[in-house]
Amino acid sequence: MAAPLGSILTAMVTPFDAGGRLDEDAAVRVMHHLIDHGCDGLVVCGTTGEASTLSDEEHLRMIELAVQEMGGRCTIVAGVGSNDTRHAVRLTERATELGADALLSVNPYYNKPSRRGIIRHFEEVDRATDRPILLYNIPQRTAFDMSNDLLAELAQLEHVVGVKQANPANLARIDGLQIYAGNDDMLADVLDLGEPGGILVASHLFAEQMRRMVDEPERRHEIDRELRDVYRDLAVAPLACSVKAALRMIGIEVGAPRLPYVELDEREAAVVRAMLERHGLLQATTA
Repeated sequence: MAAPLGSILTAMVTPFDAGGRLDEDAAVRVMHHLIDHGCDGLVVCGTTGEASTLSDEEHLRMIELAVQEMGGRCTIVAGVGSNDTRHAVRLTERATELGADALLSVNPYYNKPSRRGIIRHFEEVDRATDRPILLYNIPQRTAFDMSNDLLAELAQLEHVVGVKQANPANLARIDGLQIYAGNDDMLADVLDLGEPGGILVASHLFAEQMRRMVDEPERRHEIDRELRDVYRDLAVAPLACSVKAALRMIGIEVGAPRLPYVELDEREAAVVRAMLERHGLLQATTA
C-alpha cells in the first residue's frame, strides 16, 4: 500500500474577491496559514472548496497554484470527482499533469448509477492517472452508500489506495485501503483503528489541537471532547459558509461563498463567534 499522505489534511476553502472571482493571493495566504499551523496537506477543490461552483479553469488553476506554492512542503490532494465519468477522467488527467500528489474522487452523485456503473466509473478514473486515488464515500450527498465490500472491490484497482469515509456506520478497516475520517468528529475513532488521519474542516482553525490527537494518543479522546462544540457550531450552516465566516472573524480574508451558498445570518454568525471566543481565537465581546 502507498505511504500515507499525512494525518491532518485540510479540505481547504476557495477564496473569492469582492467581485466573486478566484482570489489567488488570498488562497496562497490560506495555504501558508494551514501548513504553518499543523496541517500535513491540503485538499483543494473539494466540497468545502465549493468545487461545484468552480469553472474547470478555476478548478485547475487552484490545483496548479497549490502545487506551485506548496509542492514539497505538504501533500496536495486534488478533488477530481464528477457525476459525468468523462468529466471526472478529464479532471483526473489534468490534475495528474499539474503535479498533484494524490486525487480525491467521489462516486457519481445525483444520477445514482448502479454498483456496476460505479465500478466502471472508477475503472476509467483509475486508468487516467498514475497517482494515488482516494475514494470518497459521502452518502448524504451522493444518495449512494459505498459499502465496505464495494470499497474492498475498488481497492483492487491499481491506483486506489484509500477512502475518505464520511459514513460512521461503515467505519472499519478494509483490506487494501487506508481510511481517512471524512467528518471531523470521526477523527479520534479513525486514529484508534490505526489509520492515518482525516480530511478535515475544523483544521482551518484548530489544526494544532487536531495534530495533538495524532501525537498524543493517550489524550486523544479528551482533546476530541474539547473540540465537540467546534464541530457542532461550525455545522450551524454549510461548512464552506461557516468556515469562511470564522476565518474572516479571526482576520483571514477569504471572501464570501458563491451562490447557492450564502453568508451567515445574524444568529448563525453569533454561534460561530461565540465558539471562537470560548476557544480563545477571539477576544470576548464586551456588553
